[in-house]
Amino acid sequence: MKQNAIKPLDVRLMNITASALLLGFVLLSLGVLADSLARHSLFTLRGVSVFGDTSHNSALTLRSQVAPYLNGTFLSVDLGATRQAFEAVPWVRRAVVRREFPNRLKVLLQEHQAVAYWGSEGESALVNSYGEVFEANLGEVEQDALPRLNGPKPQSAQVLGMHRALQALFDDMEMPIERLELTGSGNWRVHLDSGARIELGRGTVEDVVARTRQFLGTMGQVTARYGRTASALESADLRHEQGYAIRLKGVSTLGPADLTHKQ
Repeated sequence: MKQNAIKPLDVRLMNITASALLLGFVLLSLGVLADSLARHSLFTLRGVSVFGDTSHNSALTLRSQVAPYLNGTFLSVDLGATRQAFEAVPWVRRAVVRREFPNRLKVLLQEHQAVAYWGSEGESALVNSYGEVFEANLGEVEQDALPRLNGPKPQSAQVLGMHRALQALFDDMEMPIERLELTGSGNWRVHLDSGARIELGRGTVEDVVARTRQFLGTMGQVTARYGRTASALESADLRHEQGYAIRLKGVSTLGPADLTHKQ
């Protein structure tokens, strides 16, 4: 039986080296070809098509603001950098950028939908429908009246959620909320359009809503005892375990001007 002759070590090394050189040459050639193809005039970027929400930014304005960041050709342009450039434009929340063969980019935009102001009076921050805080020109806000929310910025979505849960309760009493705050100590505080301030205390949305509903349901009885209506409310404190304390316009007491109601 014949056995295959084993090639000498130097021959095997030469074959391996030759194969490696050939593979390197092929890869280098492909790289040069790809680079040449990418630079071909056929793939020069000819334009950017913008779709989606453009209420606060026209397509022309968007393209002019992002143009300096569009480096490269259709094949080499950095889509991630392009997306970030669009999302840096005021009012743009999210941008999806895709290549559109052979030489255009297609961009789908989602704008922020402002639902509240954020922070102290005079600040230019807003809250969108997702509870995210963003900066924008307040003069471009389309809604006539927005509530103001305040609290630790990382908890902006929680503050918006609490406002949504409380708004219907106060609207039913014709006592619209002007401002809702989450204090540093974790207490919730409501400022009404009438100027009244209500301390709601701590707790989950369910806790605070239950406490507020009970307060609003009995407040009419308390104010009626003093010949007043809900519009006479100056302040209320719901942080008492057994009830709440209120202050009414035009009502004086011998001690502190608070009327405590036990539930």
